[in-house]
Amino acid sequence: MSQRFDFAIIGAGMAGASLAAGLAAHGRVLLLEAEERPGYHATGRSAAFWTESYGGPLVLPLTAASREFFDDHGLLALRGALTLARAEEEAGLTAFTDKFSALGVRVEALDRQALTARVPDLKDEWQLGAWEPDCCDIDVAALHQLWLRQAKRLGAELLCRARLAAAQHSAGGWTATLEDGRAFTARVLINAAGAWADQVAAMAGAAPLGLTPLRRTVAQLRMGSPVPADLPLVLGFDGSFYFKPEGGKLWLSPHDESPSAPCDAAPEELDVALAIDRFEAVTDWPIAAVEHKWAGLRTFAPDRLPVYGFDPGQRDFFWFAGQGGFGIQTAPAAADLALRLLLGQSGGAVDPAPYSLARFR
Repeated sequence: MSQRFDFAIIGAGMAGASLAAGLAAHGRVLLLEAEERPGYHATGRSAAFWTESYGGPLVLPLTAASREFFDDHGLLALRGALTLARAEEEAGLTAFTDKFSALGVRVEALDRQALTARVPDLKDEWQLGAWEPDCCDIDVAALHQLWLRQAKRLGAELLCRARLAAAQHSAGGWTATLEDGRAFTARVLINAAGAWADQVAAMAGAAPLGLTPLRRTVAQLRMGSPVPADLPLVLGFDGSFYFKPEGGKLWLSPHDESPSAPCDAAPEELDVALAIDRFEAVTDWPIAAVEHKWAGLRTFAPDRLPVYGFDPGQRDFFWFAGQGGFGIQTAPAAADLALRLLLGQSGGAVDPAPYSLARFR
């Protein structure tokens, strides 16, 4: 391993890979992954979709600015998103559609007849809906590999099974040691460690931000009858479920957010049962079997906005974390924003101020 780098990135998931691809043209880059392969945790377990309303109004600029990159690289497949609501949720649903329509998102209210045309055998309690025609599935694996290939082509070094053990800053930059004893130096240390980001910060002498990993469960179902090929992403307005077709199967989540320590997350049987119970309250489609189930950690800052920027209390320590469940759909714009901050460049499509660490100080 070369000993001296300009940028050392902790974490080779989507966040770390995207930055490595951009930074490799501007200096020597080391990309460190604690696991056996990049993207083992959140990136590799994402049921990602691109939906402008997801994450709220302050995440929308990142989502919208990422669309061109996805389109240019053929990484999206049109799906459409349908948010279901009960009659008593009408005021909230109207506020939702009005808010995002005012922000330029294509979203329209649907009545019961329009809902049943999109979701056959829909149960009677679901009377209202919001339709987002621009929602797309994202080819997560292809996106991740695109950036890893670009980083490698431009000379970045990727090390797997390389867990950080210690990091110390001095006048010459960062000196860091891995658990296996290997050491390196770097001018800038970049924290793209996902659920482990606060732990990495503590090792580097930076104050943790109170990032919270939240477990999200997904089950793959084999249905007793064919899943409609044109079924949209279907979500509950109350945040209690979502489901979507995938390769002839159905992916179903109870939309759970259970606080967790950073770990190799595993699904809880109760959460899978809860997902199925909620699905059966939406439609009468028969379930033949639960074929597969998994869980991933989605890590949020206290205000649920991402954290991009240099730490004000620790020199040359850069945060690229707290990207929650929207980290994939915002990845191109987030990487561009972070790259500009790292290189001291102005401009760009998205204002970095809402994501700055200044909001925590």
